[in-house]
Amino acid sequence: MTIYKALHNPPAMDAMDPRKSLFPPSRPADAQAVAVLLQDSPWMRALDVAERKRVAAALEIRGVRPGTPLTRRGASLPHWIGVADGLVKLNACADGGRATSFAGMPAGNWFGEDALLQDKPCRYDATALREGVIALLPRAVFVELLEGNLAFNRFLLAQFDEKLGQFFAMLEQQRLLPPEGRVARGIAALFPPTADTCNAGRLEISQEEIGYLVGISRQRVNQALKALERRGLIQVGYGKLQVRDLEALRGFC
Repeated sequence: MTIYKALHNPPAMDAMDPRKSLFPPSRPADAQAVAVLLQDSPWMRALDVAERKRVAAALEIRGVRPGTPLTRRGASLPHWIGVADGLVKLNACADGGRATSFAGMPAGNWFGEDALLQDKPCRYDATALREGVIALLPRAVFVELLEGNLAFNRFLLAQFDEKLGQFFAMLEQQRLLPPEGRVARGIAALFPPTADTCNAGRLEISQEEIGYLVGISRQRVNQALKALERRGLIQVGYGKLQVRDLEALRGFC
């Protein structure tokens, strides 16, 4: 069975699963989006035939609506989560209600490996910012790949290194950078080196969503985008933007 065919028959969700009411029914288009996600994931291409079949048989597909919680801080994480379509925000909320954003996860990204590796509660909340599609790989299969495939381990190491760099950059943004720098670095972070496809620099994202990710108001995001556009680093459209110089955005200060 091919990966694409396997994805059209995802495992049924148990009727008592509390997540059932959160996710709309899966559609053929959702399975196609996940097939593209797997095709473009470097770690998937490093697997042998048997491992690919194992992943295809175990993978679950879910549509998500804006505001759908995907992980909760302090809760166990039973799956490795891939974003096939849409945009996911990783953040944490303090008891007093104050929140901080860690990262944005556009299509092509996987997250949750930190909790799965240590079998510990998740350290952040993950929430869908828009309608989209996610892929859920059970922890048992994740561990099988971890224990049996060296290339998979190398991918995870590269991903950890990349995310560590993002967190250092986030601290710099919050403490040192003006709004233009925070927006520039925030946009650049949505094009991670471990993701093969960068959609030729195209990004469908609203100013409000950028504000959620970098922690500033939509009005200040608008001003920052105009400043970056004047510098020739991006081109802004309605609900989207085109990156002209990704390296300049990554090094903006």
